[in-house]
Amino acid sequence: MDVERGEYGAYDDEHDDEHKVNGGTEHEALLSIHKNIDDNDSQLPRLSFIQPRFTIWHLVVAFVVGIGASLGGQYALSKFVCATTANIANANLANPNAGSTQIHNFPPPSPTNIFPSLFPTNVGYAGGTPTGAEPALVATAPSYPMRTSTPELVKGKAKVGVSDSDSDLFKLWGNLSPWYSNKRGTFGLDSGAETPEGCTVDGLHLLHRHGARYPTAWASYGGPADFAKRLHESASTWNAQGELEFLNEWRYKLGEEVLTPFGRQQLFDLGVSMRLKYGFLLERFTEKERVPVFRTESQDRMLNSAINFAIGFFGYPHYDKYQQSITIEADGFNNTLAPYDTCHNARYRPISDRGTWYVERWAERYLNETRERIQGMLEGYEVSVEDVYTMQQMCAYETVSLGFSKFCTLFTQTEWEGFDYSLDLYFWYNSAFGSPVARVQGAGWIRELIARLEHKVLGRTPNEQGFSVNYTLDSDPRTFPVNESLYVDATHEVVVLNILTGLNLSTLAANGPLPYDHIPENQTFKVSQLAPFATNVQFQILDCPSLSSSQTQTQTETQNIRILINDAPVPLTGITDCPPSSHGLCPLRTFVEAQKAGLERVSWEWGCEGDYADVVGVGRDWESVTGDPPPQPRR
Repeated sequence: MDVERGEYGAYDDEHDDEHKVNGGTEHEALLSIHKNIDDNDSQLPRLSFIQPRFTIWHLVVAFVVGIGASLGGQYALSKFVCATTANIANANLANPNAGSTQIHNFPPPSPTNIFPSLFPTNVGYAGGTPTGAEPALVATAPSYPMRTSTPELVKGKAKVGVSDSDSDLFKLWGNLSPWYSNKRGTFGLDSGAETPEGCTVDGLHLLHRHGARYPTAWASYGGPADFAKRLHESASTWNAQGELEFLNEWRYKLGEEVLTPFGRQQLFDLGVSMRLKYGFLLERFTEKERVPVFRTESQDRMLNSAINFAIGFFGYPHYDKYQQSITIEADGFNNTLAPYDTCHNARYRPISDRGTWYVERWAERYLNETRERIQGMLEGYEVSVEDVYTMQQMCAYETVSLGFSKFCTLFTQTEWEGFDYSLDLYFWYNSAFGSPVARVQGAGWIRELIARLEHKVLGRTPNEQGFSVNYTLDSDPRTFPVNESLYVDATHEVVVLNILTGLNLSTLAANGPLPYDHIPENQTFKVSQLAPFATNVQFQILDCPSLSSSQTQTQTETQNIRILINDAPVPLTGITDCPPSSHGLCPLRTFVEAQKAGLERVSWEWGCEGDYADVVGVGRDWESVTGDPPPQPRR
């Protein structure tokens, strides 16, 4: 057979002995290169290979290279495995964008298809435009329409114990609740919003809050924007599971402070509702050839709330049907609809922010076990009680902003009741009967109410307290008319509560001060009933000539006043000399004189400028159920 010349051998006997001398035998044993030749094959030429010379150093080098190659392969494999493992782990972490803010700016700053000349707002040819009679629902209908639902929003159900007939999640959000009609008997009177028999509506003073808004820029406790920021900054370290899994892809979509689409609709609907009830009052303006003056503030959500109300009330176009007074809401400007801008203590947190102390302690109680449950669904992020509280805030804000929120389904009925009560605590101690600056802030608007009821232009006398009244506007009957049958003022929930406190509607404070360790039974102060988004307080002027003397307690005048808070009458028996009334009536003159006397006991200088922070202290060392500061020391 032919043996092919190769790298490892040659036909050369001369080198055979040398090969053996140099370790060829051992090499052969290792490499098995030689074939045994049978002795019978003696006629064949003997084969011999020329072997390369391998020393011990060759073996050492080969051994080292082999080990290096093995280690390199293992290192490369380990890097691949680690990278694969890391990719798998990262796949389980939250999206890097989780918690980031998402904003959609509309309209675009410079749209390319705006051609005003091609799209005029009035092209004529309107057809017939005769109008009909004004509606007068409060005078003509056999019953009073109640707002009982918000079909525009999708209600997420709580985890346990929610019955659509007995409990409504929207009513458990305190001041973040959408407004709804309070049920008959909410404030202790077995009476509805219908005009009492024997009475007719003679006038209306309407005080309302702005509609649903995005969160404010600052929060003393909680705060959705801050929570979203914390989540986003740590998104590379945490992963949400179970019911909270949606958080892995969740984006923060809320703006700041301005009205939401639903908030705009709330005020439009409120305007329509009030026109249907009280449209007949406009007949008196026509008789006098006048139009109403409505008031609001310059803040964006306040102005747009007022305009949406006006469009609902008057219809579009509305500009020539009323006049909109816009008072400036800014530091140093007197404004009864924003009295905190000139009341120092209302912005001094040791005095004005007493509620946060109570909220923090209550949250630790009602959310402690909840925090543990939420923590079990969120790995890599340490959940605080405040985080869980903010998730409840997020439910409310996302619902009134976006129409629905997945955060709502995380909590039980009991936990939602705890959230609702936390806001009762906050506003009781910051804006209502438990606040040392509540009554003094409500005093300015009450002074204006008295002027309207007495039909007297406001003018400040030398010894008279100014409170937060803007006398530049209020002393001019053109900007502050006092002889009308319809008034509409827009303000904030804190001011609504200031005013209710200043009026001394004491039945609302019947079971105060509020504790932070449990929810009182038969609670009389509930912010979701008093100051939700678009809350409205109707001061009805009623002419009741047929009331018996026993009902008016020998009062001879026939005019009475009644206060409806979101369609439920409130007892006025806390007001001096107002008699018990099944309908919540008080003779108008009695009401006015009592409010005048109440203002005389209020000191703007002491309430807003006095140094009493050390007296009120922190927590339960000092309490109030009247909204007054501690007594002023005698000089």
